[in-house]
Amino acid sequence: MTDEPTIRRVALIRHADYHQQIDTPSALQPFPLTRRGERQAREGAEEVLMLCQAHGWQPASTVHASSLLRAWQTAQVMNEVMGDRTEREFSLMAHDSLWERSLGSAANLTTAQIAEAVRHDPRVDFLPADWKSNSHFRLPLPGAESLMQAGQRVADFIASLPASPPAPASAPTSTPTSGATLTLVVGHGAALRHAAHLLGVLDFDQIAGLSMHHARPVVIEQTPSGSWRHVAGEWKVRQRHEPAQD
Repeated sequence: MTDEPTIRRVALIRHADYHQQIDTPSALQPFPLTRRGERQAREGAEEVLMLCQAHGWQPASTVHASSLLRAWQTAQVMNEVMGDRTEREFSLMAHDSLWERSLGSAANLTTAQIAEAVRHDPRVDFLPADWKSNSHFRLPLPGAESLMQAGQRVADFIASLPASPPAPASAPTSTPTSGATLTLVVGHGAALRHAAHLLGVLDFDQIAGLSMHHARPVVIEQTPSGSWRHVAGEWKVRQRHEPAQD
């Protein structure tokens, strides 16, 4: 990494565990966090503050979240914890543009129901076996998106965030990324990973092999040259044959 001041620094955070319907793509499910998820959100806030302390960052006072309940609740819990720990006030802004990939008119149907609907549609030849994880496949249904389209929507949002000021002269110099602001974006794993790819942080082949830990930050930043890079936090390495839940 180089030592120039950064333009944007963003913590990508996947929502915490929630009451997901069985055998149903996560997509636009409207259900709340589980107790485990609430605990994950609290722990995620603590990890954000630890990263900020280690790198000399300040968490931005506005946290951005998907307007889907599980992401909004994750951000709300994190705000409460960060507020208690720092004695600062944090606000929450919800955005439809941070939604997970939409399945359009198939939203919240089970995978079997989706397959049955497509099978009876004379305009569709077949449903690929990997349709849920195929980055470029879009269900042939009104309002549906591909994972890549959802990723582009999220990447555009991230790129539109306000720029962070340069680190002050008195900021710690032990790391190249010290000083300035860390903006939290709480969304959905698949859309965030595809956004990271479209921003140049992940190679395409890495998307399928990685996931995201619930409520734990993965920090990326943009340099004055315009390129993005991963600087802190850990991606989750997907285990072989592990089903995608995001």
